Parts: sequence; C-alpha cells; structure tokens
Amino acid sequence: MIADKAYDTDGIRSFLAARGTWANTPPRSTSKGIFTFSRWVYCQRNLVERFFSRIRQMRGLATCYNRKPDYFLIALKETVA
Repeated sequence: MIADKAYDTDGIRSFLAARGTWANTPPRSTSKGIFTFSRWVYCQRNLVERFFSRIRQMRGLATCYNRKPDYFLIALKETVA
C-alpha cells in the first residue's frame, strides 16, 4: 500500500501486516518506530494519480450524447490533447 503521511499509524501497519501487505508510507515526524520506506516506489504513486485524473477527464467523452462520428472525434482529440 502506498499512502500519505496521514496513514502512517500503528493500527494501519498492523492491519496490513496481518494480511501480508507492505505499507510504503513516509514516516510522520511523531512516529517512534523505524519502518522501511522506498522513495522510488512512493514517487510512482504520482503515475497512478495522474491516470485516475485522466479517466475523470474522459467521463465527458463517455457521456457524450452527440453520436455523430465527426463530433465524437473532435471531443476525443480535445480530451487527449
């Protein structure tokens, strides 16, 4: 699991450890334990967030009620660009 500092709690870490999952969250300033943290993996979180942002932008294209092929292609080009 990759998350923000806000999710760096002992309860969440123990919940994930019970399920065999690794929590990759940056340590909070008040955190007393030392946990493994991969900065590279954490930076990959940005790719996932941009992907979901792009999907939200394409919602307008998915609900396009004007089904003429020309208008659909124009909307597609505006969304991708």
